[in-house]
Amino acid sequence: MAYRVDGIESEEELKKAQAAAQAQGASIPNYNEWAQIMKDLSEAGVESTGSYSGDKAKLKEIQTAVEEFIKDVQIEQIAQQRKQETQQVKETSETDSEQTIKANVANATSSEIMANYMKYYHLMS
Repeated sequence: MAYRVDGIESEEELKKAQAAAQAQGASIPNYNEWAQIMKDLSEAGVESTGSYSGDKAKLKEIQTAVEEFIKDVQIEQIAQQRKQETQQVKETSETDSEQTIKANVANATSSEIMANYMKYYHLMS
């Protein structure tokens, strides 16, 4: 036999109502689940709505909000990681470009020195 209750706003009240129901040979529907829901709500700092269906809906709402928050954080982390990777590629490209310019200047300078050396060498011989 089911014992109907409403207006229970704490785990302690739920335990008392379950004891009263058992004394009459009945039980509160979904007692174990409701007790867990009330515990989860209490840990989250949220007050009970006073009914099983209200508490269950409130817990589902909180869980959905937490899941969305986690997804948003994960998306932000991925965006930050991609931004860092892009910055690293950009810095590597800039470094490579600078090295290419330095190599071209060094090659041009050494080529000019060699050309001048050969010119002077031929002039002296």
